[in-house]
Amino acid sequence: MMKRLISFSLMLCCFVNICIAQSNNIYPTRTVRVLNPSSPGGGGDVIARIIQQELTKSLGQTFLVDNRPGAANIIATDIAAKSPADGYTLLLGTTGTFVTNPLMYKKLSYAVNDFVPITMVADAPFILSIHPTVPANNLSEFITYAKANPGKLSFASFGTGSSSHMAGEYFQILTGTKLIHVPYKGSAPGMADLLAGNITMTFDSGLSSIPNIQAKKIRPIAVASSKRLANLPDVPTFAELGIQNFYAGSWYGFFAPTGTPKDIINLLNKQIHQVTALPEITARIQALGATVAINTPDEYATHIAKETEQWAQVIQKAKITPE
Repeated sequence: MMKRLISFSLMLCCFVNICIAQSNNIYPTRTVRVLNPSSPGGGGDVIARIIQQELTKSLGQTFLVDNRPGAANIIATDIAAKSPADGYTLLLGTTGTFVTNPLMYKKLSYAVNDFVPITMVADAPFILSIHPTVPANNLSEFITYAKANPGKLSFASFGTGSSSHMAGEYFQILTGTKLIHVPYKGSAPGMADLLAGNITMTFDSGLSSIPNIQAKKIRPIAVASSKRLANLPDVPTFAELGIQNFYAGSWYGFFAPTGTPKDIINLLNKQIHQVTALPEITARIQALGATVAINTPDEYATHIAKETEQWAQVIQKAKITPE
C-alpha cells in the first residue's frame, strides 16, 4: 500500500509539473522561424544555420532557417517586422539591414524600431585586396600609388549604398585618394572582375577573399578591424598601419519584432552566448573570415546607433544620394 501511495505521489508531482509548464507556456513550445535575408550558402546563411542547429539542440524545439533573399535584405526584414511579437519569428540582421538601408532609402517598409536586438553573433571585417599587377606591397605603397594616379584606380562594391561602397568612400576620405567606384550586384561579380584584372581593388569579406588570397590570385593589404583575423595572421589592421578608427565590414546578429517578451529575448541571448563560446563553433565562424562578437541587447542597440552616425557622415562627405 505504501509503495502504491509513493508511486501515485510521484505520478501526481509529474502531472502537476507538466500542467505548470503548460500553463506558463515555457518557450519554445513549437518551431521557431529564423528569417534570413542571405542566399543559401552565403556567409550570413552559414552563420544562421550554425546557430539554428545549436539552438535546436539546446532548447528542444526546431529552429528553422527561412531564406528570403533579395531587395537589399528588405524582403525578409519586412516579413519579420509584420510577424507576431511572440518569439516564434526571429531575423538574422546585418549591417545593411539596420544601418545602410535606413540611411540610403528614403522610404522603407520597416523601421529600426520595429525590432529589438537579441545579440550580435559574428563580425566579418572587410579586407582591402588589390590585383597582383598593382605595384604596391603594403598600404603605404598603395596610398602613394593611388595619389600619383588620381581617378585612375577602381574599386568594386556590392552596389551603390552598400557597406562595401561605404568602405571605399571612407577609405578615400581618410587617405586623401581619389578612386573610381564600380558597383556590382553583389560580391561575386566584383570579385570575378578583380581576379580578371578589370578593376584595381575591393573591400570584401573573408568568405570571398581568403580563398583567393591563399591561392595568391589577389594581394591583401589590410584588414578593417580592431584585430587581425585568425586565418590571416600576417595581414595587419589599418590601425597598425597608422589609419585609426577605420572599421568596415558586415556584422550578423539576431533580432525579434518589438514587443517580444523580455524573458524570451534574455533566454535567447543567454543560449546564443553559450553556443558561440563552444570552441568548435568559434572555429567554424573564424573559418568564414569572421570573429565571434556577442553583446547584450542594449549594447547591440548602442552599436547600431554609433555605426549609423559614422556612416551618415560618410554619406554626407561623399555626397552619396539616398534612393
